Amino acid sequence: MSALTGILFAALIVYGGGWYAGQWTGNFSLLLLILTVVTGLYWLAERFHFAPAREKAAQALEVADLKRRESLAAQGIARVDGDIIAAKEEVLRQPWWMDWTAGLFPVIVIVFVLRSFLFEPFKIPSGSMVPTLLVGDLILVNKFHYGIRLPVINKKIISNHDVQRGDVMVFRYPEDPRMDFIKRVVGLPGDEVSYRNQHLYLNGKLVDVKAVDAYYDEDSMQMRSRYEEQLGDKPHKLLVDMNRQQFFRPDRKDGPFPFQDQCTYNGEGLTCKVPAGHYFMLGDNRDNSRDSRFWGFVPDENIVGKAFMVWMNFSNPKRVGFFD
Repeated sequence: MSALTGILFAALIVYGGGWYAGQWTGNFSLLLLILTVVTGLYWLAERFHFAPAREKAAQALEVADLKRRESLAAQGIARVDGDIIAAKEEVLRQPWWMDWTAGLFPVIVIVFVLRSFLFEPFKIPSGSMVPTLLVGDLILVNKFHYGIRLPVINKKIISNHDVQRGDVMVFRYPEDPRMDFIKRVVGLPGDEVSYRNQHLYLNGKLVDVKAVDAYYDEDSMQMRSRYEEQLGDKPHKLLVDMNRQQFFRPDRKDGPFPFQDQCTYNGEGLTCKVPAGHYFMLGDNRDNSRDSRFWGFVPDENIVGKAFMVWMNFSNPKRVGFFD
């Protein structure tokens, strides 16, 4: 078992090292599931086989020592050298390979349950959600807000709240489901979403925005106008250059995105009819976000959860708090 455990640890190190070095994209949910299953098997083996075997060996050692002492006493020898306490402790001691597998199982299973069904931490890697979220923000995502999903396969088994316009949602990137993206929900199934001349229209109506203040954008290192927009119950801030002319075209790497025929592109922008079971996503940093305008809709099965809190930013601890 020690050799097998060593091989498993070596495989884990190689997998983690290649992931860290960028040789391949890892799947933490799958890795955590495998670790839970493997350590769980070790825990069961320890509880029902190895631990009882060690206890039985320790009892046999006690019985052998008692018989030895009785035999010596029958010969008139009262004082017997040797103490089996240290030997018994050595027999009962859990081997290293069991300590680093079965011993970690309770911790790993707690992390697995919390991360799979309750809350999952993420780190913001880009500025597409500025000013709501900054690069380096460590956020929490509510995994059960939209319903309970099975880990790894992400299949919903229990429904909860419906997705609402204005939600900040984490989802599996449609071009590469191994990656997680975060954007704001703009269009729900059945909505007509238009983004023309730097303005957003929902079902033919202009979504009003109002300028609120100037904002220093660290990515571009310049002052930009910050606006307020309201898609759902609460307003949120966004960055957009109203004087900038942008041209949009589908540029999904693997070809036309699903339901691309529901979108029309022209010199002013684009208009899309959101298909059933899908959502249209935009970044709050409208001029610096690669989102549904480029790669299409997010299917319901790609939903990970609703982002709701910055729990830490080591460069700026004042960022800690809830957001809309």
